[in-house]
Amino acid sequence: MSAHPFGHLPDLSTVDLTTWGRRSGLPRRIEIWMVRVADRYYITGTPGRRDWLANVRAKAEAVIHTQTHDVRCSVREVTEDAERRSVMKAAASHWYRSQRDLSDLVAHAPMIELAPA
Repeated sequence: MSAHPFGHLPDLSTVDLTTWGRRSGLPRRIEIWMVRVADRYYITGTPGRRDWLANVRAKAEAVIHTQTHDVRCSVREVTEDAERRSVMKAAASHWYRSQRDLSDLVAHAPMIELAPA
């Protein structure tokens, strides 16, 4: 098995994320970017409503599907400003900063950390 739980992915990777519907309980799979910052893995976005965030708030589990394998994860919503700022200031998060002001991203962007279960 790889030293990294998600394999040897670049700091910004396109992956598939499976969450479970907060009302239906059915699996919901989407393509999304995953950001690695200091060997921790995050999913974030520009501010706005996200079904994936509502789903993990209801059930703090997900599966990350890479090109080579699937990883079952526990999920933690990131709410602390210093951690949110660190993720958004990382080189891998450059695209998000090109879309919105850093302070807006820190205050309002959806953000979760994924840890292999």
